[in-house]
Amino acid sequence: MNLQKLFEMQAKLDAHIEQEHPVQEGEDRLAKKILALQVELGELANCWRGFKFWSHDQEPRIKDYKQIKCKWCNGSGDDGTGICPDCKSSGDVYKEYNPLLEEYVDCLHFILSIGLELEITAIEIDSGYTHEDPSATFVELFGDNWELFNFRETDKQSRFIQISIYERMFNRFVGIGEKHLGFTWEQVEESYFEKNRINHERQNSGY
Repeated sequence: MNLQKLFEMQAKLDAHIEQEHPVQEGEDRLAKKILALQVELGELANCWRGFKFWSHDQEPRIKDYKQIKCKWCNGSGDDGTGICPDCKSSGDVYKEYNPLLEEYVDCLHFILSIGLELEITAIEIDSGYTHEDPSATFVELFGDNWELFNFRETDKQSRFIQISIYERMFNRFVGIGEKHLGFTWEQVEESYFEKNRINHERQNSGY
């Protein structure tokens, strides 16, 4: 787990976003990042589905297909040579992906960004924060995120609490990915790298 590399990559993306979308006077961007993480955690839980006691369908969404939108072959798979070198497709314009992992990585982007905003990037990984019940762990993650919003002051005591909450939240998040969602950290990093690249492209295209 190379957290330093992830924080560095996120810092570059955050700088790119701020260049395209400068912080406005009086804007509380940290509050927006915290809200964004709440939304993404909700989307992750919805994709996991394990809390939906009212439904017979509680299987996580781990397999789906999306259309390849390649700048070279426009999703046809053929750029004139038979196999497009960019999307590696020979005609199948849909590629398999893991929606649950993608939602998890979206959360990771905002968790890293919040850490950068708070200047907390030295995290000690501890598996002891993950609840045995995944639904309870999700609830605790929402609670950690809410607590961060309440401890944004810069006095010494609040700073200590702020760091503790962030580390706890980070560890819960890592734990829920590994223990309850079944991701290896190698899978998470690979997916993060790809989504980070896409997010840079989005900024370049006026997203």
